[in-house]
Amino acid sequence: MYGKKSFGAVLRGLRQRGRLTMEELAEASGVSVRAIGDMERGRSLVPQRRTVVALAEGLGLTDEEREALLATARAARPTRAVAVTGTVVPPRSVGDFTGREPELALLREAAERTPAGGEASVWVVSGPPGCGKTTLALKAAADLAEKFPDGCFVVDLHGVDGPVDTDEALLKLLKALGVSDRRLAQEDQQGRAGLLRALLGDRRCLVVLDNARDEGQVRALLPAGGWSLVLVTSRRPLTGLEDVDRLPLSEMAQDEAVDLLRRILGEERADAEAGAVARVAELCGRLPLALRVAANWLTVRSGWTVDHLVRRLADEERRLGALAAGDVRVEAAFELSYRQLTGQAARMLRLLSLVPGPDMTAAYGAALTATDVFEAEDVMEELVEAGLLQAAFTGRYQLHDLLRLFGRDRLSREEEPGERQAADDRLRTWLLETAVVAGRWYKPEYGAPPPSWQGLVPLESAEEARAWLQSEAPSWLAALRGAADRGEHTQVVETAYAMEWFCDLWVHWGHWPEVFRLAAEAATELDDPYMRAFHLSCLSWALNSCEQRYGEAVEQADEALRHARRAQDVHQQVSALVHAASGYRQLGDAHRLADRSLAAVELSEAAGHYAVWPQAMRLYGGALRSLGRAEEAVALHRRVIAFLDAPDCPVSGHVAGIFRAHTTQALGLDYAELGRWREAADHLRSAQVQSNRIGIVHREAEQLLHLGEALIELGETEEARYVLRQALALGDAADDKELKAARRLLDTLSPE
Repeated sequence: MYGKKSFGAVLRGLRQRGRLTMEELAEASGVSVRAIGDMERGRSLVPQRRTVVALAEGLGLTDEEREALLATARAARPTRAVAVTGTVVPPRSVGDFTGREPELALLREAAERTPAGGEASVWVVSGPPGCGKTTLALKAAADLAEKFPDGCFVVDLHGVDGPVDTDEALLKLLKALGVSDRRLAQEDQQGRAGLLRALLGDRRCLVVLDNARDEGQVRALLPAGGWSLVLVTSRRPLTGLEDVDRLPLSEMAQDEAVDLLRRILGEERADAEAGAVARVAELCGRLPLALRVAANWLTVRSGWTVDHLVRRLADEERRLGALAAGDVRVEAAFELSYRQLTGQAARMLRLLSLVPGPDMTAAYGAALTATDVFEAEDVMEELVEAGLLQAAFTGRYQLHDLLRLFGRDRLSREEEPGERQAADDRLRTWLLETAVVAGRWYKPEYGAPPPSWQGLVPLESAEEARAWLQSEAPSWLAALRGAADRGEHTQVVETAYAMEWFCDLWVHWGHWPEVFRLAAEAATELDDPYMRAFHLSCLSWALNSCEQRYGEAVEQADEALRHARRAQDVHQQVSALVHAASGYRQLGDAHRLADRSLAAVELSEAAGHYAVWPQAMRLYGGALRSLGRAEEAVALHRRVIAFLDAPDCPVSGHVAGIFRAHTTQALGLDYAELGRWREAADHLRSAQVQSNRIGIVHREAEQLLHLGEALIELGETEEARYVLRQALALGDAADDKELKAARRLLDTLSPE
């Protein structure tokens, strides 16, 4: 409408058309006379949108004329930042950018949405060194540039390498936005910050503030409102900034990491060694910087195989050194952040490299540094703020694999060998001592920790103990291996001894055979026949229940019996006979099952030792049922229930609960064998409820399967379908054998 005239010329023409003086327009619009004069003479910046709207109202313009005036104002502003060396540069993207679709989608949505309450959209993209924060921000800026007609700008704040002063960054941005040197000279830092906020609030710009050191460096660079989008990248989460959105980055997903390697290497070369490429992705910890360095290294050395790089990276002591291409070194990226840490935090990072598990709590830091949990947590939070430790989920932290290697390298360089060993000993001792106290919650002779015990974690209930043992299993298992390697036989034996009854709650963990084998070997070194018998029996249980190696389970139980007799311990002799019987039950040898279980019953009764008697009786009852003597089995199992219900029963607590659930299930199977399906269903349902209360999930699957069978016999198809689906819902916590049987049975039922 107004052609190519300047904004000042258009404003003057409209004012003269309306026959208004500057003073009259100032009074009608609320804009000062001086400001109107400066605009008409071209002595000031193009005004903010709200100023243009006010002038349009003062001039009495139609909607069409007002929009044309706004368009003239927008046209007078720079549409792109001028590429001035060392200052503000236009965004550039990376051609082989890969993945990060959810993150890009969030930023696209931020660019599309209308600001709520006039607030500008500010996003802090944070994460560890090398995770691709800058690459993501540049990709987003390049993709979204057309949505920001008033300009896209990138300022490198050099947060970890000679930080740019905030005032310097302000000057760069204001110059890129078209502010004259004369105007800049008239303002102090506070005035320049206000001017930047006003410009970004009025215009639609996208600004990337890359590599911010801390909140103070960027706070004055953020708009308070308007339509602009600001992306701040930093290794720190900048938690002190308010009213910002946060986008934490970590390593890539495995498929994304492999795809990035394929893009850089070329699909033909990568696909020829697909397995090796996947392994490179894993060894690089799926960290984008490391992946690019590794791929570039291979690109330069085109005659080398990917497998050759795998062999180089497989050596943990040399991995960081191998991740270098030209002047780009992964280790150097970590070093920049490491130098900024306080002494306490740097030491914590070094010591956390000793943690054997995939994640940790603040208690690990406390154990390593011999401090309390809250002090350790404060120091670990400093590492989180520095982007060197990730807050994984509530109360837990993760140290990236490559940062772990970096910390371990600094540990060997900066700590005396004695201090490193002392910290390692403190961690191992804490893990195993805590495992012992937690495991003893389930042993009848122990239960709750003694009042004198003071640990770094709360173990005030059996539930807390179970949760700790399961969540920290990778670490305390590694500590157990370490103790075995160091010849700490007593510690190994005591730790495994504490797991006697807890292990039945977590059958599918997968490591019980190793735990009890290590303990049996330690007991051999100690020449302790009692402990050899105990741990060989537990090993027999693990082989039988966890790995279905029934023949070996019987062999270990027989070996346990020999040592139990040498120790002259009735309890261990009965236990060994019971475990041998369990193996024969799985092998389907009813006669040997009856022989071993009856021997265990008779030995228990002769010695008046009833700690394992209910288990022996249940196994003998199962043998009788298999031999066609189900009525006798019912009577025998009822005796066990009466024994457990007696007020003076020597078996109590958790162990009594397990025996009762198992025996109730056995009664259900007895009644099923006799065709007494209602009684069978009632006992199997009761057994499942008891197992659920105790937490024996793998037993629930068995009981639900058999309950489904009983309900089908009773013609209660809908109920059968329901309980079989309950069994399938247990998933990985159940045994595959029961799950497959439940699925087959469910498939035989008529459609709903």
